[in-house]
Amino acid sequence: METPGSQSSLHRANLERVVRAVRLAGSLTQAEIARTTGLSAATVSNIVRELKDGGTVEVTPTSAGGRRARSVSLSGDAGIVIGVDFGHTHLRVAIGNLAHQVLAEESEPLDVDASAAQGFDRAEQLVSRLIAATGVDRAKIAGVGLGVPGPIDVESGTLGSTAILPGWGGTRPAEELRGRLGVPVHVDNDANLGALGELVWGSGRGVRDLAYIKVASGVGAGLVINGKIYRGPGGTAGEIGHITLDEAGPVCRCGNRGCLETFAAARYVLPLLQPGHGPDLTMEGVVRLARDGDPGCRRVIADVGRHIGSGVANLCNLLNPSRVVLGGDLAEAGELVLGPIRESVGRYAIPSAARQLSVLPGALGGRAEVLGALALALSEMGDSTLLDGSATGALPAATPVFT
Repeated sequence: METPGSQSSLHRANLERVVRAVRLAGSLTQAEIARTTGLSAATVSNIVRELKDGGTVEVTPTSAGGRRARSVSLSGDAGIVIGVDFGHTHLRVAIGNLAHQVLAEESEPLDVDASAAQGFDRAEQLVSRLIAATGVDRAKIAGVGLGVPGPIDVESGTLGSTAILPGWGGTRPAEELRGRLGVPVHVDNDANLGALGELVWGSGRGVRDLAYIKVASGVGAGLVINGKIYRGPGGTAGEIGHITLDEAGPVCRCGNRGCLETFAAARYVLPLLQPGHGPDLTMEGVVRLARDGDPGCRRVIADVGRHIGSGVANLCNLLNPSRVVLGGDLAEAGELVLGPIRESVGRYAIPSAARQLSVLPGALGGRAEVLGALALALSEMGDSTLLDGSATGALPAATPVFT
């Protein structure tokens, strides 16, 4: 039995620190592990050798700064995680291993008016289909990350009222899916997961403070402060879509007038263009037409960009992020929307905050949320389980970097 403070307990703690650093990053050189954990290079070298001999990590030759190095990642068969993303019109599922490799991914249409039960049934079926297709062992599922387009109460895990998935308000998504899959499920809203996805795999790599802005049927933001998702005590942080731009403007679904969402979200923007482009016009179509030179679509996208920039300027003045990443279909418009965003930020933000800010399109497109769900599952699993040789069973709490 290990005694707290003993040599054996200290060694165990160091093993867990190294495993956690590698698990959250995907792969690190030994020098990067030392910097991340604060352990000495010699200690890291000994621990990596022990973990490699035990089959927990894999070590491959690489280079860093022009010098030869060794890249350390978790063993590909140490366990798997699953990401599930419910969107406005789709369901997307991905399966990945603990080395941050995506093994399978599939998306299918989802009726926005479908009941919660039907949605979870569809998710269970798609997960089972991908597991069968990849041949992975269900016993190695370490956890599931689940994304939903609505606010999640931090304490109860209950989904708040949402106009995007009507009829889902009051449900407990993590419990619903856990009951179907029989493994731990961790849930968050889609904007937070988009931020996680871009932070780990996309345009947010290398920064500690960023805002991920998703513009779709609504407008939301995932906020990363000092490397961690900030949710607020009630889980509603990041509702940038409800910043008031015009108190005499259109009535928003939240009950207020002139929210950013009423000037930028698809449900308000598309009617401006449908008389000339037909009732089936989508935001994806608007972006495509704008890129092809359609003057009306270009004007609307520029206007939307300026409105989003006003909201981003408020974020800059309050939180001073170093990067803003734009996600959703609108990001495909590139400089047609990013230029007006920067223009508004330069006009309304504190000059010092504006100078430090970079505004970039998301690198992951529609995959950001499901990859963020994988990152959520990775961040929530315990390291003791890996060291004990199994990714199943009760998962001890870890100290997460992303949450």
